[in-house]
Amino acid sequence: MPVPESLSLSQARRITLAAQGFTDPAPGGVPTMRHLRRVLGRIGLLQIDSVNVLQRAHYLPLYSRLGPYPTDLLDRAAYRRPRELFEYWGHEASLIPLDLHPALRWRMARGHAWGGVGRIAAEQPQLVAWVRDEVHANGPLTAAEIEHDAPRQTGNWGWNWTAVKTALEHLFWAGEVTAASRTTSFARRYDVPERVLPAAVLDAATPSTADAHRRLVAVAARALGVAAEPELRDYFRLPVAGARTAVAELVEAGELRPVRVQGWRQPAYLHADARLPRWARVNTLISPFDPLIWERGRTERLFDLAYRIEIYVPAPQRVHGYYVLPFLQGERFTARVDLKADRKAGVLLIPAAWGEPGADPVGTALALAAELRRLAGWLGLSAVAPPARGDLAGPLTAALAASPVGVP
Repeated sequence: MPVPESLSLSQARRITLAAQGFTDPAPGGVPTMRHLRRVLGRIGLLQIDSVNVLQRAHYLPLYSRLGPYPTDLLDRAAYRRPRELFEYWGHEASLIPLDLHPALRWRMARGHAWGGVGRIAAEQPQLVAWVRDEVHANGPLTAAEIEHDAPRQTGNWGWNWTAVKTALEHLFWAGEVTAASRTTSFARRYDVPERVLPAAVLDAATPSTADAHRRLVAVAARALGVAAEPELRDYFRLPVAGARTAVAELVEAGELRPVRVQGWRQPAYLHADARLPRWARVNTLISPFDPLIWERGRTERLFDLAYRIEIYVPAPQRVHGYYVLPFLQGERFTARVDLKADRKAGVLLIPAAWGEPGADPVGTALALAAELRRLAGWLGLSAVAPPARGDLAGPLTAALAASPVGVP
């Protein structure tokens, strides 16, 4: 369907959902590595986060687009040979396709954005050199395996890290060490890039900073479909000047086209390969760390969803809950649910369920109940508990009760 010069919000939403992989055909059977590569080709990277109240953040965007899939697919792509992803700072800590390694070397050459990590090389160069040598001689190693009797530096380095952990994060940022794998407790095992990444990746030419910014903005533009400049910049957390120059150059090259989007005050840019599907048949939960909703201002303008993650908000001040996932139904968000996996009891808990303004509570609850059962099954949980609170708690309780107990 041709894309006009001026877009309604519905058209912009459908373009976005197509660009993010939500309108691709569902796998005909158990998803394979081919399906995983297709999603990564759409979204460009996966954000990592340590919170595990439901499921690790990097697994959830694939579930949202593919449905229940073997998480071992992602583990293989990220941490086993032939490796297809590497850990680095993309949006935040991320799993990123190997071919973007050269485009991120400008960041490796810069000092770390966090003060403590940025200071340690200047303040304790001998420690940094010792840590580097330890990894080179004995890696892969966790920070705990290197620390030995190193004293904690509480309050000096941030995040209550030891000096050794801070040195490792400095070396990780600089590209001098990388993540070989993760422990069951999600701690990084550090090793030197030569033992982890393919030689072809390490030997690839390093682009100029301007070329790298242009490549990353192009990836972001393809992944978002249509977006304003701040969102194109935010996708890989690029500097303002570099991103703006890259956008202008991509417009001149014809890869981006300026368009107007209904209700947007900022200029918007449409990727040359963006598609406008006639509809979006989606019923899925979206992680707080999904690239679809990374930029909260865009999420509100595009979907009329005012979403904030409340993990770091004191419990009495939370509005919707600790780990809240919005529910995408069609091209709109119709609900949000606070979820927790009680793995010991085998139950998906719903501390709260909330409907979005204008959504039909009964229809939303029925669709959401089916999705919650699907999610629980993927997580290996045998039942879904009724929601404890929220304005959608009644309809959702009824919808869950109307279906067979447990997870099909």
